[in-house]
Amino acid sequence: MPTIVERNPASAELFASATGSETHVVPSLEDLKQHLAGRANEYAVVLGPAIDLEAAAAFADTLRVTRPATSVILIRRRVDTSVLAEALRSGMREVIEERDLAGLGQAVRRAADLWTALNGTPTETEAGGDGRLVTVFSPKGGVGKTTLAVNLAIALANEDRRVCLVDLDLAFGDVAITLQIFPSRTIADAAQLQDLDVATLETLLTPNHDNMFALVAPVQPDAKETIPAKLVGRVLRLLKSRFDYVVVDTAPAFDEHVLQAFDESDILLLVTTLDIPTLKNLKMATETLDLLNFPASKRRLILNRADDKVGLTAEKVEGTLNMTILGSIPTSPQVPTATNAGEPIMRSLPRHAVSQAITALARSLLSDQDVAEEEPKEDKRHAAASGRRGLLRRNGR
Repeated sequence: MPTIVERNPASAELFASATGSETHVVPSLEDLKQHLAGRANEYAVVLGPAIDLEAAAAFADTLRVTRPATSVILIRRRVDTSVLAEALRSGMREVIEERDLAGLGQAVRRAADLWTALNGTPTETEAGGDGRLVTVFSPKGGVGKTTLAVNLAIALANEDRRVCLVDLDLAFGDVAITLQIFPSRTIADAAQLQDLDVATLETLLTPNHDNMFALVAPVQPDAKETIPAKLVGRVLRLLKSRFDYVVVDTAPAFDEHVLQAFDESDILLLVTTLDIPTLKNLKMATETLDLLNFPASKRRLILNRADDKVGLTAEKVEGTLNMTILGSIPTSPQVPTATNAGEPIMRSLPRHAVSQAITALARSLLSDQDVAEEEPKEDKRHAAASGRRGLLRRNGR
């Protein structure tokens, strides 16, 4: 992860926008030395224009001996021959003009590539890291799946977890509009990158309040065709290596992109409402999951609009699906009202009964440490390395 040394907060924020969401900022070289003492895997140090050139050169000269895999990148307001000569003598890897944010991002990515070449790719990145991936799915639209995914991500972030919300409804995703964010980049941009790694992926994320980021769906529905299914799997594994929780909102279909999310999922939340068509579709979905060998131990049943008076009961739902309901979310007209106002109910009305129910669901996920793993870690790492499916080994028929 890169670290920026810059006293000016506005400049530091601007530089960090080019280097990714995991960037750390410290105000001085002394603070940097303390910061690096506890971070053996730092691959890039960016020295801002406020850092004296002589002090920057002395620091870089020391670092190239003590940590040769860590790249020092110097930012100057103006780059001339004297600056370049000093940078070369001290072992700095790159010098970037202050206004060249694209160049800064590329320099940090090259630093990450160098670190990987010298030290190898971290095993946890290939295996998905320590983060947990929660996929929210229903085979039928209109059950409140996106609303639940968005508010669940907010609830997990409120519990002091770093969260990334991913919109995998690639044709008609609504995460961006629900959060009222206007991203400059989407998951479709990942398909344009030749070498996708954590540093480049972070540039595609849109920050949304503390601890929470979003990777949104393409603006154009036909962009779905440009996104390979295998790319989705790699994106999710990289995100799991950097976030405590990755919450995935899906399309209401068993397409290849959704199946990739299932492969990477630690928990699958199946959303239903109290109506016969939805219940029938979800029953068929669970049978399909059985055929796909998706473990029942990872499935959780969520009842949305649980207090609707429509002749069905929670007990009937549990009996039909042979599953216990993990969370029941009540009905409220304030949920769509909050969404339409551009502020999900978890933020606009945190004490509301719906917000409390979603908070309880988030806390149950946090305390659920006994989710069964179908494969040992070593098998999962081998599956990731070889490119085959991990959990969903479907028969070729």
